[in-house]
Amino acid sequence: MAPRAYWKGYLKLSLVSCPIALFPATSEREKISFHQLNKATGNRIRYKKVDADTGDEVDNTAIVKGYEVAKGEYIELEPEELEAVALDSKRVIEIDEFVPRGEIDELYLRDPYYIVPDGDVGQQAFAVIREAIRQEGMVALGKIVFTSREHIIALEARGKGLMGMTLRYPYEVRNEDEYFDTIEDEKIPKDMIELAVHIVETKLGHFKPQQFKDAYEDALKDLLRKKQKGEKILPPKERAPSNVINLMDALRQSVKSNSSGTARRTPSRPNARAPKKAARSHARHKKAG
Repeated sequence: MAPRAYWKGYLKLSLVSCPIALFPATSEREKISFHQLNKATGNRIRYKKVDADTGDEVDNTAIVKGYEVAKGEYIELEPEELEAVALDSKRVIEIDEFVPRGEIDELYLRDPYYIVPDGDVGQQAFAVIREAIRQEGMVALGKIVFTSREHIIALEARGKGLMGMTLRYPYEVRNEDEYFDTIEDEKIPKDMIELAVHIVETKLGHFKPQQFKDAYEDALKDLLRKKQKGEKILPPKERAPSNVINLMDALRQSVKSNSSGTARRTPSRPNARAPKKAARSHARHKKAG
């Protein structure tokens, strides 16, 4: 069964437009989820919408949205009033500008979507817009309205279609200085950095998301299987903390641990260098020979 489109409308680049459909590119449906149950009866827990003061249940038709301007004081808005908010991008993604992908800070990235042509009529126009974006190697910026809000969306070519990534507004992104200002400027000894770099280089690899393993999800499945079979659930064993308290010792032990383990194949990297100690050892060996 084909997935249901999350949004339908038009993609517009200047005078060229085409009907499109937008689908979420990610899903969490496969994750284990839980319901809340009444422990005494085993029945599902249901929530009711009640008046905070009277405690009376309120029908959905009697509920309106309100913005709190002061404690207990609200501006009420009817659904038709919210619908009347004038937004040109309600059913159209109009490309406003093109920007380099590298200029978009990861903090602004929100949710990914697949964008495809909706029907046969706009296939060619869709392909024209997609290839124009691809050949420029840029990201197209536009606006889209869903969930009753207007979002900035970045579009880039992906395979036969487009990928749209909604972006956060500046007011949604917290200033890093509020968190990083308290971090002290440490003077790091050169040999410590060299050891740390060596550890990094022994762990170089390639991005392979198919190898990612959700250990918690697997543990939940195992727990459910045991419960279903009536097996006794034992608490996990606590791991003893490491006795290493000296940073230099920890780095040396890490290097030793990585060296004694199975060598792993790593991607080639320009200017990769080993710690100076290893380089000097090699030089002495060559001189002696």
